[in-house]
Amino acid sequence: MTLQLQARLCHGDEFELRIDTALPLDGVTALFGRSGCGKTTLLRIIAGLERVPGATVRFGEEVWQAGRRFVPLHRRRIGLVFQEHSLLPHLSARENLLYGYRRTPESLRRLHPPEVTAMLGIDGLLDRRIDQLSGGERQRISLGRALLITPQLLLLDEPLSALDTQSKREIMPFLSRMAEESQVPIILVSHAPEEVERLADRVAFMQAGRIERIDSLHEALARSDSPLFADEGAVSVLEGRVGEAGEDGLRPFGPPEARLWLSGAEQRAGDRTTRLRILARDVSLALDDPQRISIQNHLPVTIERIDPPRHNRIVVACHTADGQLLLAEVTPRAVRLLGLAVGQRLYALIKSVALLE
Repeated sequence: MTLQLQARLCHGDEFELRIDTALPLDGVTALFGRSGCGKTTLLRIIAGLERVPGATVRFGEEVWQAGRRFVPLHRRRIGLVFQEHSLLPHLSARENLLYGYRRTPESLRRLHPPEVTAMLGIDGLLDRRIDQLSGGERQRISLGRALLITPQLLLLDEPLSALDTQSKREIMPFLSRMAEESQVPIILVSHAPEEVERLADRVAFMQAGRIERIDSLHEALARSDSPLFADEGAVSVLEGRVGEAGEDGLRPFGPPEARLWLSGAEQRAGDRTTRLRILARDVSLALDDPQRISIQNHLPVTIERIDPPRHNRIVVACHTADGQLLLAEVTPRAVRLLGLAVGQRLYALIKSVALLE
């Protein structure tokens, strides 16, 4: 099932939105691009908040807009969460949560308060007033309220951008769990690569009012010229599970053949798959496995691709033993002195890792 979109909208001579695309309706699709590229405008068209003459919006077999037909927001059964929470200040957190739930016909309810409050970790917040909640807690209540109308589609418009760094860290695990467990398709607007890398299954890259291409997250990260790399350079995202901490406090990540070690404070062990973010500039390459070195994370890898030099740096794309893509950024001189070539087996030395939680 897909969300089909056709729209053209002009704002004077400065901006034109021109969209003709179909977005898959499963998992998380991120609309990614710089501020002003049209992400929020497109989200408003999907929601029915922006009525554009001549636009077409089809959700699976449902026609939300075409010709003279226009289905308003409240009949599209869409959950909306914006940058700033829109909670009702005179109601408690619990009453805010139940506001839409009580107005949803019982026959349509698939998500219920106990599972949603557990999913978002908000059981202890329900009796508080809204002004007693932190920014991250308010956004979690907003997410819960949006889920409890049992939406067909969840639209998130930069839900973390108004939060401070600590609040973002607090809410990210809950947002990730919600995306994984709710089974509601999500469209996420973001200009933050880390949010996309942690949450998205695919990325629709937007620029100047157009969707330039839609990639799976794996495809987006495999491109050395990916817009996700514009600020910090190339990034790898590895998926795996975190094990129990050993006597030295380090926790294993991933299978034995591609094992990394994380500090015990970073993540609790569990059965859920999580994502690990590694900057390519924090990965070095060695022909042999060095033993007398302080860097603890060494992975055997095979070179898949060597990109052309850019700004006197070369991205070397490697596969780990469990088949995941790991990017290393080295100098042209290092490529020449080590004799690096496609198909070569060697070791990746990873200086720094960050769990996307």
